Amino acid sequence: MTLVTLSRSQDGSGTEGIQDRFVGAWRLASLEGEGADGKIHGSDSTGLLVFTRDAHMSVQVMERNPQAQTPAGPEQYSQGGYEASFGTYEIDERTNTFTFHVEGALVRSLIGKDLPRAFEFSGKELIGEVDSPG
Repeated sequence: MTLVTLSRSQDGSGTEGIQDRFVGAWRLASLEGEGADGKIHGSDSTGLLVFTRDAHMSVQVMERNPQAQTPAGPEQYSQGGYEASFGTYEIDERTNTFTFHVEGALVRSLIGKDLPRAFEFSGKELIGEVDSPG
């Protein structure tokens, strides 16, 4: 499980709908995940996620000091320390999840996958939980 925190300069008023709160460009504030040792580690990464009003999204994340990836590990989102993908998204307000429908990606095994994400808003932050792609 990976925890992603995104931030943006504008804070929603809280009166707009969930879809409206997603729309915009979000900077990666933090990225944490479980390491091979079973402990939670932060990743020195930068990135940008963009959600459009017509339900398109794009993701770009760069690890500043990427670690070597092993083919025997779980399926990866990045290649050479860089993640890039785009597609559409659907929000399920009832379960506080959104699903990213990947149309294109640097890691081609992600293309065509539906990646569900739990989310919550906290002020100017969008916090999401990411499971490994399956």
